[in-house]
Amino acid sequence: MALAAGPEKQIGKLVIRNIGLLLSGALEAPVLDADTIVAENGRIVAIGKAADCDTGDARVTIDAHGCALAPGLIDSHVHPVFGDWTPRQSQLNWIDSFLHGGVTTMVSAGEVHLPGRPRDVVGVKALAITAQRAFSNFRPGGVKLHAGAPVIEKGMTEQDFSDLAAAGVTLLGEVGLGSVKAGDEAKQMVAWARKYGMQSTIHTGGPSVPGSGYIDADTVLEADADIIGHINGGHTALPPRQIRCLCESCTRGIEIVHNGNELAALHAFRTARELGQMQRVILGTDSPAGSGVQPLGILRMIALLSALGDTPAELVFACATGNTARLRKLDGGIIEVGRTADFVLMDRAQHSAGTDLLDSVRQGDLPGIGMVVIDGIVRCGRSRNTPPAERIPEIVQ
Repeated sequence: MALAAGPEKQIGKLVIRNIGLLLSGALEAPVLDADTIVAENGRIVAIGKAADCDTGDARVTIDAHGCALAPGLIDSHVHPVFGDWTPRQSQLNWIDSFLHGGVTTMVSAGEVHLPGRPRDVVGVKALAITAQRAFSNFRPGGVKLHAGAPVIEKGMTEQDFSDLAAAGVTLLGEVGLGSVKAGDEAKQMVAWARKYGMQSTIHTGGPSVPGSGYIDADTVLEADADIIGHINGGHTALPPRQIRCLCESCTRGIEIVHNGNELAALHAFRTARELGQMQRVILGTDSPAGSGVQPLGILRMIALLSALGDTPAELVFACATGNTARLRKLDGGIIEVGRTADFVLMDRAQHSAGTDLLDSVRQGDLPGIGMVVIDGIVRCGRSRNTPPAERIPEIVQ
């Protein structure tokens, strides 16, 4: 069970010592030479060797016992409704379950599964503002869910985007899930959203829910949204030549999701790596959806892309953390002084064939999560969803 459920931050000092492997979340330097992290009031204040860090007067001290520490994972593509419940799968506590998969932050791609979702302009705006407000105040297990992502509909004007931004809405739901599907019409609304500081994501591939449509590479390029949503399809992917076209023809974020075509996921990932553009790759689950709810979806994507994408696991972890934080303009995702203290502590799963955590992930195994920290607060201990880890961190003070 999660140990906290609100937006509160740790007051005082948190010290995590005896870290065996410190993953930074940054592609350019994915592993840090450090064994200690100190946070105060929910933010990182020191990273280094124990002898070089001020660890005195800690309110909470965690002995990592040689476990790895990484930034909290970020799910770039979720579809919340209200509370910790999804009517799409009639499941409670799905967000809390993602916490046990190491996810500390989620980004809504639209609250599309609300029964009777309004499609008139007034209703679209009201739902987005309500979702934004609700998830700002309610954080299941402490997970930060950036919600309030309106699905754009015909009839919306520039003033509507101005109103949404003034109310605190910062996202657009997947372009193409509503009545706006043509590239030229989407381009205008995406431009209005961008003008008022709202980030956009476009649906890619075949239809996924009633009312959505097929969005091909030409439409994606014309609309020019900030994130190419589920480039590997949700569920049905574009042909490989169109996926390559999108990787080659623009500089927008390349989002690869669990609830998509795995072959297309590998094709997009390999193409981005071949082009020297791994900094564009971010990961999501695209859930809850018809495929279900995947609490370990981000970990599974990391293992898939590392093992079959022939890429060091530490680089794929960066795609799921630092890359997403940068492209989504989030505070976490990187182990760096001044950043929010969101961490996942994990180790090689018991009996994995891998020699250590990174090697086990490279061989396709999931790690065992021993603890998750959000805003400097321990939100859960040993995960109820991952395989048991060889070593488990411990609160010693």
